[in-house]
Amino acid sequence: MQRQKPRRIARELALLALSIIKGKEEKIEQNDLQDLVLASIRTLTSEIQDTLETAGAEVQRGRERLSNISQGATNVQSAKAMVADALQLTRTAIERLGTAVELPEFIQLSNHIDVREYALDLISTVRRKNKEITELLSESLVDWQLERLPRIDRDILRIAVAEILFLDLEEQVAINEAVELAKRYSDEDGYKFINGVLRRVTDRMKALK
Repeated sequence: MQRQKPRRIARELALLALSIIKGKEEKIEQNDLQDLVLASIRTLTSEIQDTLETAGAEVQRGRERLSNISQGATNVQSAKAMVADALQLTRTAIERLGTAVELPEFIQLSNHIDVREYALDLISTVRRKNKEITELLSESLVDWQLERLPRIDRDILRIAVAEILFLDLEEQVAINEAVELAKRYSDEDGYKFINGVLRRVTDRMKALK
């Protein structure tokens, strides 16, 4: 297994644990690496269950359409589309399962202290500076509302903005890292959307200087 940089692992852990790790800033900083891994795996497990349930529902709908085969070719095409969607959802669930299995080993191959510190720094910064991050993202979205985005896309954006604004990460590096997270966790075109939003965020920041 390829060794990954501690910050990249920390960023991934922060993304997955962000919605589960609760409490005030001082309590967040008391979490250990095991807490972060457990929260991340719980997030992935929940996503796997939801995805497989949706896939199962699509298969069932496809079967129902096929049972009405006498109603014509439209039903057949519709059923095929549903089965194709179910297969894609199942592939996504398998990828999430692979990620959940990989996480502990990735961390074992990295510097534990660096991973923990940066992951918790990201989580606490996103929480502490949520108002400023939300305002900047909301102003940079075109025809979208931040809270209506998928949770994973919203959290990828929040982490990237936190790194640019408050953790002194170079803009292009933050965007590239966010795009990589989106390729791993968002839907097929999610990374393009993430990239576009963050480009507008950085343009807006430059215009305000």
